[in-house]
Amino acid sequence: MTTTDSTANNDRVIIFDTTLRDGEQSPGISLDQGEKVEIAEQLARLGVDVIEAGFPVASQGDFESVQAIAKSVRGPVICGLSRTALGDVDRCWEAIESAERHRIHVFIATSETHMKHKLRMTPDQVKAEAASGVARARSYTDDVEFSPEDASRSDFDFMCEVLQIAVDNGATTLNIPDTVGFAVPQEYAERLANVRKVVKGDYIISTHCHNDLGMAVANSLAAVQLGARQVECAVNGLGERAGNAALEEIVMALRTRSDYFGGIDTGIKSEELARTSRLVSRLTGYPVQYNKAVVGRNAFAHESGIHQHGVLNERTTYEIMDPAAVGQGESKIVLGKHSGRHAFADTLKKMGYDLHGDALNQVFARFKELADRKVELSDADLEALVAEEMGDTVRYAFSLVSLDSNGGSSSTPTATIVLDHDGTKIEATAEGSGMVDAACAAIRNATGIEGTLTDYAVTSVTGGVDALADVALRFEVDGVSMPGRGLSTDVVEASARALLNALNRIVRIRDTGEDPTAVVRPGSLA
Repeated sequence: MTTTDSTANNDRVIIFDTTLRDGEQSPGISLDQGEKVEIAEQLARLGVDVIEAGFPVASQGDFESVQAIAKSVRGPVICGLSRTALGDVDRCWEAIESAERHRIHVFIATSETHMKHKLRMTPDQVKAEAASGVARARSYTDDVEFSPEDASRSDFDFMCEVLQIAVDNGATTLNIPDTVGFAVPQEYAERLANVRKVVKGDYIISTHCHNDLGMAVANSLAAVQLGARQVECAVNGLGERAGNAALEEIVMALRTRSDYFGGIDTGIKSEELARTSRLVSRLTGYPVQYNKAVVGRNAFAHESGIHQHGVLNERTTYEIMDPAAVGQGESKIVLGKHSGRHAFADTLKKMGYDLHGDALNQVFARFKELADRKVELSDADLEALVAEEMGDTVRYAFSLVSLDSNGGSSSTPTATIVLDHDGTKIEATAEGSGMVDAACAAIRNATGIEGTLTDYAVTSVTGGVDALADVALRFEVDGVSMPGRGLSTDVVEASARALLNALNRIVRIRDTGEDPTAVVRPGSLA
């Protein structure tokens, strides 16, 4: 079966990933084109069926990112979201036309509150819009999805009228979005089952559930049990407000409880789940909670002595999934400051990173720097290192040469920073309320860029007193707010690297004329 088939395979659930569309609408996330392509390529390796790459009409940046994904990513269907407005549909097609396989996802709200207060349309106008929008989409491709936004709060009979119009005009997938996370499992599942009874035609029925009441995954699975054969979800459960149904939880619930779901499965390569989760977390700046199901750091951790004893004797005593099956196998690689380039490269290759030449030299140099401060570097440390050095698509106007900071209970914290700017060394010294504050002040003095730090968080990549500090922050300059990330065994240095990362993004915005505030997402499924 392909995802463009309009007849559902009862033994197969289509995984429709919306990380790059609905997931990116999470407050504070701002991915550039290179980062979006990187995530899309990993989603393809993961084996998702459909990638909703974005909302092309929202901004020029969104359009270009969707177009870049359509041109470069092979395997999954590349989908663009569009309102029913004909110009929106045309723009969506222009963005995805070059894809190996493509889909246009058209939507319009059907709930009374949305029609009255947002759309300012009558029910008849909504029906007319649905007909024309779907028909226009079908003139471009035979893979057309339609969504009645806020379906769970829509009048059922009216919603079905609109859905029937969509099918009659060429829709092959009907998505029933629980836009505001209002539904509960049995209610939501029965609504989808009743749609199948009322709306005639050949189509796949789909879920799109939000997590406002913490039931997005439960609602999605309940709908699968009653016949839904596509699930819209996002890596790590990203999305507007409380997020979407988490892809990794949907996949592993179906696989682990195959007995309950009657053997229904997905085409997902589950061993790529953890890596995908980490990549999305690092590029979005959204950390994964330690106790997150399937991909969290503690998902397969056992602290209790009784649990440890049980697992050592027989893993299944306390584990319902094999950690290796989701890419969560325990770290077995121990690298330190005495490791050579060959061993380092071989280790990375086994982890899936085949680096050569300058790329290898760059990462190895950074590894040696960190290994001098940390006795052992785990696989998680190495993945973080590779992500920092090679996964950032920002071109650095300013790079860190050195940082010296001093402070204590009886002295004023000071920091001296040396930056490289197009081959020129810039040095600056500053005081602050703490060493992190002093380092950030020194960077502002050296770069001449003043702004406001609006968010700051530090987490450890691994455990122990020598753990790598992973700093995520946001810095605002003249109304432009950009995220930044930095990695080091020293939290002051990690903070400095994170601030420089954000400042370099801001420099890019200034140099290119890109306006990040222009990214608006009118009428989203959120």
